[in-house]
Amino acid sequence: MNDMSTLPVPTDLWPVADFFFRGFGSEVNLNDESEVTMLFRSFMLLYLTTVILAIITFKLGFARKLPLMKTIVVYSVLIIGTFILTLILGLNLPLPESLVVAALILGIYRIRLHRERGARQQNESS
Repeated sequence: MNDMSTLPVPTDLWPVADFFFRGFGSEVNLNDESEVTMLFRSFMLLYLTTVILAIITFKLGFARKLPLMKTIVVYSVLIIGTFILTLILGLNLPLPESLVVAALILGIYRIRLHRERGARQQNESS
């Protein structure tokens, strides 16, 4: 019979998840309220980091001006989907790390696009 009072914590986490889940041993005692609180806080910090990075990536790469209701729907689905992904894959895959790379690439692209448009407008006005 499995002991349901402990929850194993992986030891080979990706860097961001490892940062938030540092301080846990190889398992969490579910009967200890302080450990459960720490586990919940660590998960929520990982989730919030993933949500913030997903919103930044969305804004840099895919966002257009939308009406208010459509914007609310898009961000609601983004927040719910990010929760599901973090819950299922947050400790097994590098979600925040991938979003940082995507945001950097899209940010560089946006900067270059802005500079090229400015140079093109300057050449047309000359």
